Amino acid sequence: MRSDVDKRLGAWGEALTANWLYIHGYAVLDHHVCYREGEIDLIAQEGETLAVVEVKLRTGDFAAGSEAVTKRKQERVRKALGRYLSEHPEFDQFYIRYDVCQITAPQGMETERPAVDYFENAFY
Repeated sequence: MRSDVDKRLGAWGEALTANWLYIHGYAVLDHHVCYREGEIDLIAQEGETLAVVEVKLRTGDFAAGSEAVTKRKQERVRKALGRYLSEHPEFDQFYIRYDVCQITAPQGMETERPAVDYFENAFY
């Protein structure tokens, strides 16, 4: 189970990513979508593309956040998206893209300028 500090840090990372998406012309449609099958951090629209965004925040020098999106995690995100799309038929004709946003914040939420690396089509 995640601690309150981890939850706050995760929410902060998702908010940073949502802001980055907005600045880069995306419309953020939903965040922290949770189903029994899995969870999706952010869902954003860019034209006729639905970007399913996994946010990974790192405070240390260990493995890159993008490396933490394992095959198992990818499958859970895909299953959660299937459920989401069944509830939102308005997105049936959209191109689906799986992206990863990696945030590096050595001082956690106290980091003045967290590094944001955004990877489109990070997995399929």
